[in-house]
Amino acid sequence: MAILSTDPARRRGIRNTALSSFFLGWAPILGKLAYSQGVTPFSLAAFRTLVAVLLLWTWYLLFRRDWLTPLRWGELVGCIAVGAINGIGSLLYYSGLSRLDASLASFLNTLYLLWVVLFLAASGQPVGRTTLLRIALAIGGVYLLTGGSKGEPNWLGAMLMVASAATFGWHLVMGQWLLADVPSQAATPYILTAMAATVGLARALQGRPVEPIPPGGWGAIVALGATTAISRLLMFAGLRRLGGIETALVSLLELVVSLGLAFLLLGERMTPLQWGGGVVLVGSILLGARERP
Repeated sequence: MAILSTDPARRRGIRNTALSSFFLGWAPILGKLAYSQGVTPFSLAAFRTLVAVLLLWTWYLLFRRDWLTPLRWGELVGCIAVGAINGIGSLLYYSGLSRLDASLASFLNTLYLLWVVLFLAASGQPVGRTTLLRIALAIGGVYLLTGGSKGEPNWLGAMLMVASAATFGWHLVMGQWLLADVPSQAATPYILTAMAATVGLARALQGRPVEPIPPGGWGAIVALGATTAISRLLMFAGLRRLGGIETALVSLLELVVSLGLAFLLLGERMTPLQWGGGVVLVGSILLGARERP
């Protein structure tokens, strides 16, 4: 299996990305809980990212100052670009999530895998047959997982989520190029800070006062901020070791996490067909054992 790879760096990359997927999987659930408390999409994106930045910088300054290595100007610009793209994507994501149910939003979000392959292929990176097989299996698993969805989707929400997936895929590709030269621990706080500045500016440009947010809403925002900080730190560490396509494939575990949490916390139910899709999805990831890193 991929997890049993003899390459220690690749094993760490898969472990970090899988853990990141667990925390990323909370996003649609916590987002829906925040919306139920009257939080608007742009406020959620802005405050969640601000909380994530504050938590991450506090942890760095208290416990990991050695990770704050100086960056060259070009590297810092790269971090800002990756963070800005991810910030735009988060605005699209939470705007789309407010119009869709959590399971459908999670399905559409997994399209970032196809965008990663498209962007990397356009840049000249070869894509092997095993990777294409894994993508086919992964998409098939996603289809089975979401095949039980009922009702017609909100098309504006669907388009926003597809656009979000494109920006997330592009941010993975840019992150792969950036992290080839910059340690992930050093880049992550700057990327997240640029992301917070982007969504904060967008919220300010709305020109509307912040809506009243009850304690339950703030609880969801803080929880979402914590999972954002942890997931980004783990994801960029995995991306540095695996590259964009492998990271995107392992990150599909996020969908399984989201659907499981929707079952437990939102009362959604998974059919046997959907569970079969989860098995196919995990199988597509474990098939990575047949690929040489």
